[in-house]
Amino acid sequence: MFQRLFRNIDWIMIAAMVPILGAGLITMASFGATGSNAPKQIMWIIIAFAIMFLFANIDTKFFKKTEVLVWLYGFGISLLGIIFVIGHISKGAARWISLGGFSLQPADPMKLILILVLAKYLSRRHIEIRNPKHIFITALYMFVPFVLVFLQPDFGSSIILALIWFGLMLASGISKKHLAILFSVVILAFGGLWLFIFKPYQKARIENFINPMADIRNTGYHVYQSMIAVGSGQVWGKGVGYGTQSRLNFLPEYKTDFIFAAFAEEWGLIGCIILITCFAIVIWRILKASIYGASNFEILFALGVAIFFMSHIIVNIGMNIGIMPVTGIALPFMSYGGSHLITECMALGILMSMRGYRRSIHRDDVKHEFLGM
Repeated sequence: MFQRLFRNIDWIMIAAMVPILGAGLITMASFGATGSNAPKQIMWIIIAFAIMFLFANIDTKFFKKTEVLVWLYGFGISLLGIIFVIGHISKGAARWISLGGFSLQPADPMKLILILVLAKYLSRRHIEIRNPKHIFITALYMFVPFVLVFLQPDFGSSIILALIWFGLMLASGISKKHLAILFSVVILAFGGLWLFIFKPYQKARIENFINPMADIRNTGYHVYQSMIAVGSGQVWGKGVGYGTQSRLNFLPEYKTDFIFAAFAEEWGLIGCIILITCFAIVIWRILKASIYGASNFEILFALGVAIFFMSHIIVNIGMNIGIMPVTGIALPFMSYGGSHLITECMALGILMSMRGYRRSIHRDDVKHEFLGM
């Protein structure tokens, strides 16, 4: 029974996740017990791991069924729509649905639902993917939640949805001609958003990304303080609980959006290298799972999960070190919150379940069969 329960678990991945989770908890708790989010985060970790182990031990082939995916997609869109009616507003954004003692951020599970939907669609049409109509159909699947999330407003999560779609389109074998057209459309769309949709604070974030030192007392304050925190950690860090930027409240949102900066200040360059190595191991295990996928659906799903994690990691860390705009994107396993953590563990649980019927195949065979190379 014990062997059956844990037969699909990727223990190397778990071993890489634990230090990241621990780093998040230590950073949350290092500034005193008063108001610490660490105890509540431990509860979320337990729930998320239970969900991951549950999904790792059930047959997730039903996710391939069209009716199941249609229901999931509709449910996700409904949650994103409901949030405009009963959503909890915080700091000018309605992103959460309050459910008793906790809140749900629908944008997080929608990312996983989009991966499943696109994996299903592209796995059945990968041979004819060069037909432009499939680009527009898949773009429509992405565009509906993209707009609903963007209007919350949650620019960061909407960008992640777009990156998931774009990454999977690249993996499915889109032609260079169509890729050039896509880039042109994106540039035109961005121009339209800038002129007619973006709010002043969103424009200010992008302008601050180009020149973060232009207004360090206002729009550039967050990035500037984050860069100070990261730089002040130097090689070995200041030590746990001695991060002055966080302790003295100069660094905003050090438990969520800027937790990497708070960690870097305390643990320094060496700690950051270890942390990024752990993230790299997680991504490596996800990509390895894609190579042994039993079908194109499993391959695409694993690639989508890898894009999901890499997008969050790159955008969040880039935001913390001042090379990307502030978007409010969580750092996987580390930032405080339950919605993103449960979504991440659910995705990995589904991925681990697929290990139960994976195939042994050479990397070149996968490339030839799937990408047509």
